[in-house]
Amino acid sequence: METYQSSSNVLFILLGAIMVLAMHAGFAFLEVGTVRKKNQVNALVKILTDFGISTIAYFFVGYSIAYGVNFFSGVETLMDKNGFELTKFFFLLTFAAAIPAIISGGIAERAKFHPQLIATFMLVGFVYPFFEGIAWNQAFGIQAWLKATFGEEFHDFAGSVVVHAMGGWIALPAVLLLGARYGRYTKDGRLSAHPPSSIPFLALGAWILTVGWFGFNVMSAQTLDKISGLVALNSLMAMVGGTLVALVLGKNDPGFLHNGPLAGLVAVCAGSDLMHPIGALVVGGVAGGLFVVMFTLTQNRWKIDDVLGVWPLHGLCGAWGGIAAGIFGSKALGGAGGIAFMPQLIMTAMAIVVALIGSTIVYGALKSTLGLRLDQEEEYEGADLSIHKITATPEREPNW
Repeated sequence: METYQSSSNVLFILLGAIMVLAMHAGFAFLEVGTVRKKNQVNALVKILTDFGISTIAYFFVGYSIAYGVNFFSGVETLMDKNGFELTKFFFLLTFAAAIPAIISGGIAERAKFHPQLIATFMLVGFVYPFFEGIAWNQAFGIQAWLKATFGEEFHDFAGSVVVHAMGGWIALPAVLLLGARYGRYTKDGRLSAHPPSSIPFLALGAWILTVGWFGFNVMSAQTLDKISGLVALNSLMAMVGGTLVALVLGKNDPGFLHNGPLAGLVAVCAGSDLMHPIGALVVGGVAGGLFVVMFTLTQNRWKIDDVLGVWPLHGLCGAWGGIAAGIFGSKALGGAGGIAFMPQLIMTAMAIVVALIGSTIVYGALKSTLGLRLDQEEEYEGADLSIHKITATPEREPNW
C-alpha cells in the first residue's frame, strides 16, 4: 500500500508539473500576440530559453536555498518513494520559471537578449528562492514569529504572493530601468498606439494559461490525499469573475477580456483552498477590475511602458490575492478559517520589498555593465532581425 500511495503521489504531482509546464506556452503566445510582428520570434525564443536557464539555476542553486535539499547523491537515494522528491522539484521548478516568463512580457520589444538570461539565472537562483524559503519552508523563523504573534502563519496555497506578486514586482524595476519603447510617448505628451499583432495568438495564450492554471492551483496540494475540489471550483469562479468584470470595465476590448481570467486566477491562488466559491467570485472580479484600471493608468497617465501589463496583472493582483485570502478565508465570510489578516498583509509587503530590492540590484548592475536595451536602430528593425536574424513571417508586411 505504501508503494501504491507514493507512486500515486508521483503521478499526481507529475501531472501538475506537466500542466504548469504547458502554461509556459501560454506565456509565450500571450506575448507573441501582444507585441508587434517584428518581435514575435524573440518572444518565443525568450520564454523557452528562460525556462532552460531557470532549470539550471533552480536545480543547482535555488532549490537548495529554498528547501535545503540538493540532488548530489546516488540514484538509489533519489529514487526513494518512487522519486517523489524529483517530481516535486519539477513541479516547483515550473513555478520558479514563471518569474522570468512574467518579466519577459514587461520588458518586451526593447530588451537585450543575453543580459536578460543572466538576470534570469540570478533571480531564479537567488532572489525568488530566498522568499520562497521564508513562505513555504519556515526559513529564518518568520512564519513561526507570525504564528506566535497573530495566531496564524502566512498562507499562500498556490502562489499569489510567492510566485505572481514576486514576478510582477521584480518586473517593475526592470521596466523602469529600460525605459519606454522608442516612439511610445511623444514629446508633446501624446501616446503612440502599439496595437497587438495578433488577437488570436493573444487569446490562445490566455486560454492555455487558463487551462494550465487548474494544475497550478489544484496540484499545489502536492499529494493525492490533500486534493480538494474546492480549489478547482474557486479557481473557476475567480476566473469567471475576472473575465466578466474585465469585459465590462474594458468596454469589450479583447485584450482586457482575455487578461481578465488571468487576473482572477492570479488573485485566487493564495486562498483557493479556504474561500467560499462566492468569495472567490468576488476576489476574481476585483482583480479583473484592478487590472483594467491599473493597466490604463500605468500606460496612459504614468507613462510606464509595461508592454503586457505584468505589474498590474501579476504584481498588484497577486498582492490583492495574498491580502484577500486573509479576508475571504475567514469564517465570518464563509471561508474555512485558520487564517489571519495581519500575517497576510505583512508577508505580502515583505514579498514586495524583497522583489524590488533584488530586482533593482540585478537589473541595476546589468544596466551599468552590459546595458539592458537594444540601440535605437536595432529596436526599429525589431528584436527578431536584430537578435535572431529571422522574422516570424517570410516578408515584411506593410503593417509590420
